[in-house]
Amino acid sequence: MAGAAHTAHMNPDAAPESRATGRVLSSWRAAWLRVEAHWTWYRRYWRSSLYSSGLQPVLFLAAMGLGFGSQVEAGPATGGHAYVHYVAPALLVAGAVQNAIGESSYPVLSGFKWQQDYHAVTATPVTAGQLLGGQIIWLTLRVGIACVVYLLVAALFGAWLDLGALLVVPVGLLAAVACGVPIMAVAATTYNEGGRFTAIFRFLVMPMILFSGTFFPIEQLPAAVRWLAWISPVWHGTELARGATFGGLGLLPAAGHLAFLGTLLGVSALAARRYFYRRLVV
Repeated sequence: MAGAAHTAHMNPDAAPESRATGRVLSSWRAAWLRVEAHWTWYRRYWRSSLYSSGLQPVLFLAAMGLGFGSQVEAGPATGGHAYVHYVAPALLVAGAVQNAIGESSYPVLSGFKWQQDYHAVTATPVTAGQLLGGQIIWLTLRVGIACVVYLLVAALFGAWLDLGALLVVPVGLLAAVACGVPIMAVAATTYNEGGRFTAIFRFLVMPMILFSGTFFPIEQLPAAVRWLAWISPVWHGTELARGATFGGLGLLPAAGHLAFLGTLLGVSALAARRYFYRRLVV
């Protein structure tokens, strides 16, 4: 028994073999079981999250794109487009990132600390890595629903120029998950009441939304701090989203933005997996 436990600890993927049931689930099946559990809850309570997940970015679009935007003339700063067209793809990305970070902070910490359902799940043949995989899949679906809602409602405002707007949804999803997974890793290493998330929202998320080209080009930032926008995943997502809607984004810049977001997601997923195992596998 001690040898088997030691082997399971050294090789987390082998952990299900030591479970009392003796069953081993495939990674995808186990991950989707977790998604199914989330969906069972969400289909009952989706109305309570409708504002924050889908309608809040639309209200920002109405305020900034139509209200304030009516006072902004099309010019070089907006690429020659009306302000509502300029800001619409950026707000989709910004809203997706905010939703992803929110879903990856306290709800994930609750799975470890308050509800402790993560400990219950990993007491079954589902491993900590499969649990994380299900959490990432659910995050993608959850944010994807919000992005589609925004896309459709924004179309009623005339915010999109052409069908290139359909590409903004996967871009927003990539940026959102690339930002959400690092927060999952932070949640897995948080043992207090999660006060650090308040600092993350206040000093990282909000500046990232405001100063990453969402409402104005980063060229209007002082040169000394412009590099901060270059390392912001929101800026990379916004550039890709505007490139999808307006065109004019070269192949190499697009590849660079995708590489940045993909690398952030990959490294963060590895870190999160390690911390999930460290906290859940004893």
